[in-house]
Amino acid sequence: MQGHKEQANHETLMDHPFARSTPTVERVKRLFDVVDTEDVVAVLINADPDSMASAMALKRLFWRRVKRVSIYHINPIRRADNLAFVRRLRIDQQPISKLSPSKITKWAIVDSQPHHNEQFAPYPFDIIIDHHPVGPEIKAQFVEIKEDYGANSTIMTEYLRAAKIKPSPRLATALFFGIKTDTDNFVRESLANDVNAFRYLYQFTNMNIIKKIESSEMTRKTLASYQLAIERVRIFHNTAVVYMDEVQDPDILVMIADFFMKLAEATWSISAGIWDETLIVIFRNAGFRGNAGKVAEKIFGHMGGSAGGHKGAARAEIPLEIIKKQTKGGDIERFLLSTFRGAL
Repeated sequence: MQGHKEQANHETLMDHPFARSTPTVERVKRLFDVVDTEDVVAVLINADPDSMASAMALKRLFWRRVKRVSIYHINPIRRADNLAFVRRLRIDQQPISKLSPSKITKWAIVDSQPHHNEQFAPYPFDIIIDHHPVGPEIKAQFVEIKEDYGANSTIMTEYLRAAKIKPSPRLATALFFGIKTDTDNFVRESLANDVNAFRYLYQFTNMNIIKKIESSEMTRKTLASYQLAIERVRIFHNTAVVYMDEVQDPDILVMIADFFMKLAEATWSISAGIWDETLIVIFRNAGFRGNAGKVAEKIFGHMGGSAGGHKGAARAEIPLEIIKKQTKGGDIERFLLSTFRGAL
């Protein structure tokens, strides 16, 4: 891998995304110029429907243009609906533990950026395609970051269309669901581009599979987590806050934050819990004022972890040892409630 890193540094690197005026056809051409027919490509993701669909689309774009494309996810997939997504759409991917870096000649990351997770840090990415805010020192042969897009799947759909590739029903269904989930059915911020991609994919999408995936979000284990969350939730003004203590899967925090947004009185929903010696906080915002990403960054950005996101959805991850220093007597719940009351 080190040898490839040295080789990549001799290539022309982009240190910022494309200009808005650059046509999509030109972007796709630049993407194809990064690879050749002997390349073995690894696509790394933090697995959720949008990232998995985006990885599938990149694999399709590179069909017959490279020797092989493999998808690797850094996180365990435990959510029932995500497992149904993988199973129903037969997504071919492997955990990062199965990766053999010495066999890879090109590295890609989609729906994330290298600084988003320390597990991405060792890899010399040649291709970065994302829709989150641009991070520091982004450099690669190909950098496409459209932070105003609601879903990364929208970017990939536009690439497929520019390359004149009609998506298969399986790929179209994955991209359709990726847009659907990341925009929360267009409740979160999105662009006309997201709507146009969604409408284009509809004609190829298997809606029966979509319905089945959406109806597969509950298991007995998650039901118990919802019960605990309902018992623990605290509501003040227009904000629902729940601290779950230790959780077996951080995805449950996302589900709980989304769940409490269903409250008629809630404009903000915040769920927090501890996983792998890390405090994870999920923010949801549906108000005209306020920005979840900015609030997350304001509260936690200076604490040494990661924090940020969009207007309607954000996430913070802070090492537990840092949080314990901020609390009085180790009462994390009291610390969080006090902090959120002061910030919202």
